[in-house]
Amino acid sequence: MIQGIEGNPTVFLNGQWQPLSEAKVSVLDRGFIFGDGIYEVVPAYSKRPFRIESHLNRLMRSLTAIRIRSPYDKEQWAALFHEVVTRNAGDDQFVYIQVTRGVAKRDHAFPNPEVTPTVFAMSTAFHQPSQKIRDEGVAVVTLPDERWLHCDIKSTALLGNVLARQSAADRGVMEGVMFRDGFLTEGSSSNVWMVKDGVLCAPIKNHLVLEGIRYGLFEELAAKLGIPLQIRRIRQAEVAGADELMISSATKEVLPVVKMDSRLVGHASHAGKPGPIYKKLRQAYDEAINATRQS
Repeated sequence: MIQGIEGNPTVFLNGQWQPLSEAKVSVLDRGFIFGDGIYEVVPAYSKRPFRIESHLNRLMRSLTAIRIRSPYDKEQWAALFHEVVTRNAGDDQFVYIQVTRGVAKRDHAFPNPEVTPTVFAMSTAFHQPSQKIRDEGVAVVTLPDERWLHCDIKSTALLGNVLARQSAADRGVMEGVMFRDGFLTEGSSSNVWMVKDGVLCAPIKNHLVLEGIRYGLFEELAAKLGIPLQIRRIRQAEVAGADELMISSATKEVLPVVKMDSRLVGHASHAGKPGPIYKKLRQAYDEAINATRQS
């Protein structure tokens, strides 16, 4: 039994299906030695992957960015996602896929000739955020963004994110919201959204932010709902004075932020409560999930 894992799921490792408890990789794997790899996380509702095409596109972009030749094409990756869900129990799951550069003598430079990438995939039970959290919201803390400068790559080298998330956990809150040079970047494991004067805003998509799959989803939902959307640089002072804040990720879905540091988010009677834009997005998000369940 592994802490935090329900049961002993079936996993995929380098072409073989086996129980998680039996899966082993070399200590010389470059993912273990250098964090030289990428990953992707995909939620599945009623065993149907959500926004799979967007996740596959990002997986391929990440592999290209770190110069790992993809061992599979998109159709083969999609088949792997579906099979790992099928082989494991539970209607709602989240699939984790990791690809590293492979096993080689320890050397910072890429192996020459290149070696076979290590491919790992597992699926575990996914529990959607509770109704209580949706209704009451979550608290966050603000932190300096001290990570590297390629945050657009979904790299397994997540020490900066881990330290930020632990800083939040140490203070008893869900997330650390990071700022670099006075501008909003993202959360330790989520994207951050701001509402001001009825306009939904998110940080510009560049090398300082991982473009979450919910960027594309929220662009679609905002257009459908008639909510103005701006993707731009957002100053920390703007975030402090926001009407609403939200965080989003594959596993958090979308959650309202009601407290940041020691201050309530929002104004007057709406302070410290989920706001109207969040409620519209939450409903539309649930409709998108239900459409996936029924597909």
